Amino acid sequence: MSEIVAAMATCHAPQLLSRPPDEKPEQLDASIAAMRELGKILDETRPDALIFLGSDHLETFSQTCVPTFALIAGSAAEAEFAGRHYSRPIHTELANYLLDGLVRSDFDIAYSEDALLGHTFAVPFEYLLEGREIPVVPFHTNVYMPPLPSTARCAALGRRIVELLESRPERIAILASGGMSHYPGTSKYPDPDYDFDWWLIGELEQGNVNALLDLTVEQLDETGNTELLSWCTLLGAIGPQPGELLQYTPTWHHGHGMMRFLPVREKQFTKEAQNRPPYKFRNQGFEFYVHPPAHAFKLNKLLFKVRTDTKMRNELIDDLDKVAGEWELNDEERVAVRALIDVRNAGTVSDYAAPLVKAGVHPLQALMSLHVIYGDHRRRQRVAERN
Repeated sequence: MSEIVAAMATCHAPQLLSRPPDEKPEQLDASIAAMRELGKILDETRPDALIFLGSDHLETFSQTCVPTFALIAGSAAEAEFAGRHYSRPIHTELANYLLDGLVRSDFDIAYSEDALLGHTFAVPFEYLLEGREIPVVPFHTNVYMPPLPSTARCAALGRRIVELLESRPERIAILASGGMSHYPGTSKYPDPDYDFDWWLIGELEQGNVNALLDLTVEQLDETGNTELLSWCTLLGAIGPQPGELLQYTPTWHHGHGMMRFLPVREKQFTKEAQNRPPYKFRNQGFEFYVHPPAHAFKLNKLLFKVRTDTKMRNELIDDLDKVAGEWELNDEERVAVRALIDVRNAGTVSDYAAPLVKAGVHPLQALMSLHVIYGDHRRRQRVAERN
């Protein structure tokens, strides 16, 4: 019979790899140290496989097709970010067993054998798994492109995974990658909801998992925490197990949260998180990550191609008007795409997302594309300076 020997949750902030100049190095280092502390749990528990509950930031999937749930069932989990490439062995027997069992249990799980994963996976591969050769089973949950699965559905997925594992022999670790509060690409990016994070940490330390599982996806959007749907799957798998906060780092735009749930050890409650009054929601529906309008599909597709295709980026940098003509962009779209050129002078890259979002680009699509093309601008600048 399978045993869940470790359960943990971590942030996956891309800045931990890219280390841009608008971050405080000591904050990044604190988060990295906490992720490495989580990694030591793998040494302590020696799992045979790691079920990796991740998500996507429109790096792997696009509006061409965004699955609610997906499982990577090939021979290797390939991830790329910030010029780094990772290849991790997949426990293919376990992956295919779970895929078959979940579909037979009325969970419509999409799957891929070669999907290229983004920073949700790359950052923990770098700092948590590090050199450990533990086979993984990568899961994807749609957390940014409504309609989203409910917290209850994600918890039910976790419970069913554990039920299916009962007939397996492996020792299993489960990792939820995501959170805490942040609003990338939106006007609220520099204003995370730290109060919600601290309230939820206090509840999870007490084992009150329903504090999260009873929330709606609209409430998670309100607090910048739709990525916690991966935590919901984890909590569904392990039940009302009190968590232990290893680190919470409130950066200027993101609350980095790292918690361990299993194995249990003696711990102290976090002073900042205790005795907080119930969090009060505005309950005004989706505000930050609504589904993009149909008329903006072409623009979103262009941004996805800009982010994933070096040739496309070079063409756009060299001749924006030509690309705009080929893609038949209207005047508003041309003005919006101009941000991809203007970002070369950026002090803070996220400041250039607004015109793209106004034109209908998904906020994450806008921000991720800006970051990638900003890197190209910088490389060109360095080459010009050397010459």
